[in-house]
Amino acid sequence: MWRRKTLRKLMWFAIGFFAAVACCTYLISGSILLLLASLFSIISVILFFVPKDILKKAALVVLGLAVGFLYCWSFDRTVLEAVRELDGQNETLSIEATDYSFDTGYGSAVDGRVQIDGRKYKLRLYFDDMESIAPGDVITADVKLRYTPEGGSEDSTYHKGEGVFLLGYAGEDMEIEKAHQLPGKYFPAYLRKTIAQQIAKIFPKSTAAFAKALLLGDDSDLVFQDDYAFQKSGIRHIIAVSGLHVSILFAVLYFFIGRNGLLTLLIGVPVLFLFAAVAGFTPSVVRACLMQGLIILSIAVDKEYDPVTALSFAATVMLLINPLTVTSVSFQLSVGSMIGISVFSGRIRNYLQSEKRLGMPRGKSIKSRLKRWFIGSISVSIGALIFTMPLCAIHFGMVSMISIVTNLLTLWVVFYIFCGIMAGCILSALWMPLGIAVGWIVSVPIQYVLLVARLFSKIPFGVAYTDSPYTVLWIICTFLLILAFSLFKKRSAILLVISVCFLYGLSMLATWAEPRLDGFRLTVLDVGQGQCVLLQCKDEAYLIDCGGNDSKRTANIALNALGSQGITRLDGLILTHYDDDHAGGAVYLTQVFPVEQVYLPDSDPENEIRCLLEEQDLPIVWVRKNMDLSCGPGELSIYPIKNQSQGNESSMCILFQGENCDILITGDRNMDGESQLLEQADIPNLEVLVVGHHGASTSTGLELLYKTKPDIAVISVGEDNLYDHPHREVLERLERAGCLIRRTDREGNIMIRG
Repeated sequence: MWRRKTLRKLMWFAIGFFAAVACCTYLISGSILLLLASLFSIISVILFFVPKDILKKAALVVLGLAVGFLYCWSFDRTVLEAVRELDGQNETLSIEATDYSFDTGYGSAVDGRVQIDGRKYKLRLYFDDMESIAPGDVITADVKLRYTPEGGSEDSTYHKGEGVFLLGYAGEDMEIEKAHQLPGKYFPAYLRKTIAQQIAKIFPKSTAAFAKALLLGDDSDLVFQDDYAFQKSGIRHIIAVSGLHVSILFAVLYFFIGRNGLLTLLIGVPVLFLFAAVAGFTPSVVRACLMQGLIILSIAVDKEYDPVTALSFAATVMLLINPLTVTSVSFQLSVGSMIGISVFSGRIRNYLQSEKRLGMPRGKSIKSRLKRWFIGSISVSIGALIFTMPLCAIHFGMVSMISIVTNLLTLWVVFYIFCGIMAGCILSALWMPLGIAVGWIVSVPIQYVLLVARLFSKIPFGVAYTDSPYTVLWIICTFLLILAFSLFKKRSAILLVISVCFLYGLSMLATWAEPRLDGFRLTVLDVGQGQCVLLQCKDEAYLIDCGGNDSKRTANIALNALGSQGITRLDGLILTHYDDDHAGGAVYLTQVFPVEQVYLPDSDPENEIRCLLEEQDLPIVWVRKNMDLSCGPGELSIYPIKNQSQGNESSMCILFQGENCDILITGDRNMDGESQLLEQADIPNLEVLVVGHHGASTSTGLELLYKTKPDIAVISVGEDNLYDHPHREVLERLERAGCLIRRTDREGNIMIRG
């Protein structure tokens, strides 16, 4: 007991250190950090001399705050300042590749290291498609640099949480000096690529992507339908390498090594390090490997292992290496789940094992084993969910209500799948037919997991979307109920569950009913540099365009918006034209969401997006002439271009005429196309105009504005976009026409209702 109390001192320090790093990352910076560090140092010294145990703990927390503020200030000055000064600059750099190049939506990219002011930094280099790059290759290029943390000329990116503080965009002249042989330090990257190739050979195509994601954490080959099904069913964590995978690996090692503590230490630690390296040193796997390493050490020296202290140690080490790791979603979810498991799972288990409830399962009978498994699984799942639920709500915009059930149905089989994948890879290296046989056998439980995810993802109201205010209110009420449950002595778990479910039902009912009480509702979604517009009128809903900076991300944004409005199917999907920034996300959305009709312009027959949509066997209507559709009590008109055009010039226009609101969407038509629209249709005075071509100067001419006299002009545009949209001329024209200007880059999603 004394040893545990001593170890827990690290926990109190880590709490303060973590809080200081989070404050420095999200709230404050600059010289004030030194002042705060000095202030908290003085307070901690004073508290240490007060002879009360609780104040001793407070002193450790305050000391952690002081060290955290001082360390963040020092890290900013010694590490970040040099690269921050390069933000937006063009530099000729020599970059050593640390991994293999990979495809992106805009060409290729590779991770590497570059030396700046005597210090080596991680950099992700983007370049046009060309020959592949391998670890150890040296790239020399003129590179435009972007600083990824806060403080640069553009918004920060997720890369900073992975230790990548610079993004580079190479010019056309790029030289590559091939490495004569693979440097030994890059062996994990080679091993990762080799394993991925082996998985592709021994597993059927239908399961290879899942096997690769489960073992390596690489979900790049996972089809969108399955990825979305994992998200909705609440089991996506099984394909993000973390504590689950590390614990399975250690269990296998421990089985073969036996109970020899020293041998476990000598073999286990290097294997954990290699596994973390192969998985790419993601924050979640690093946290898990550090904690598992402490378990191995405690076994070797026959000392007590304290999970809370181990978590505190792992988190502190990771933040000392890179304080910006605190911004990583995988770090937050990993630490949050461990905190929930450490703090609450034991209490939940004890509660369930009470004789008044399920009782203490004893013996080796099947019934007792199943009861132990059920109690353990429920305790861990609920404990992890307590802290990860709000994090998922913040980062992903959804909370899976069926995750406890899907985890119970799938986690037990993940152990066997993981072991089977490893066995298949090893055996295939010895004799390929044997590896293929194992791959086909392991594919059976993989198909089971995929089937569970697909089936449960289709359960109505199985997911709560945080775009809905009623969902946010329900989450708050749920945490208040859990808090009340933990404080009162006389408590009923059944009453808690019934209350949470009843409130959830009310929130879903309100989410479904509220949009239907409006006469109409227009939502222009913030998809970056693109356009996606949701139009609702009573029970009918149309999505007009679905494209943005990233097609999959745009599809997810649209799906979250539909879910948050209680929409379970679309009456129509209308694409104005086939450019990625208007149609790219539609390819993915239609794979997972039911659409009654898809209205497409009969242009660009060789366009890739058009071809992909045709291959999906969708109910397509080719719009070759003016078309009128019902939309609640209103009318929706589609106007195709008269002449055969491609690209922006082929954009269809959509006019909604409601009882008290007229809305016009012109896609990317230029001013000539707008003139043609005014000739082919009688466009009334508008309440809302969705500005053409994201505010480009070639669209939204004075002729259109003076003819339609819009009250509100909504511009769907990405922040700091490369095209400098919206152009000044367009803004001046809109102001001259007396329009109220609203922009997604400044407001996010824009909703207009009436």
